[in-house]
Amino acid sequence: VAVQFVVNYEEGGENCVLHGDKASEAFLSEIVGAAPWVGQRHWNMESIYEYGARAGFWRLYRLFTEAEVPVTCYGVATALARSPDQVTAMQEAGWEIASHGLKWIDYRDHAAEDEKRDLDEAIRLHYEVTGARPTGWYTGRTSVNTVRLVAEEGGFDYVSDTYDDELPYWFDRDGLETPQLIIPYTLDANDMR
Repeated sequence: VAVQFVVNYEEGGENCVLHGDKASEAFLSEIVGAAPWVGQRHWNMESIYEYGARAGFWRLYRLFTEAEVPVTCYGVATALARSPDQVTAMQEAGWEIASHGLKWIDYRDHAAEDEKRDLDEAIRLHYEVTGARPTGWYTGRTSVNTVRLVAEEGGFDYVSDTYDDELPYWFDRDGLETPQLIIPYTLDANDMR
């Protein structure tokens, strides 16, 4: 049995007018019925994400490192860039730091070329921040093009942007040089439930 323990690191990659976004974040919040605030700061939402970086991450870090459990971090590139202490801690603990995209945004309405540009920039920034190219990928808030674009990029050991199985499998489509390993993500044990 293979189990992958994942810590998603999104704090600093969420929608926020301070980051140049049009509105505040509204997804994955403790605020019931949260909606984006266009053109203004949403202090409550910002404080939720700030808590994750300041306190929540370190609690999980201590829990996993004290138990000597290997961890994969799905790190949003812009969030990692804003969190050098957390990145250093992950590296010192030997965690895999996989990519969780450039920003923690929804790609469902993005054109494929825009999503590809963000994918390339996420890889570049991830390398700049961690000193290594990510070997795993999980966007999370995907478009119909995400898995294909990541597979076509060709540099990832695995992609986790599907929920269609509990076992890994090979994604093989016309045009791919080699099949792409898919390790499906599961929401069954996710804290967002």
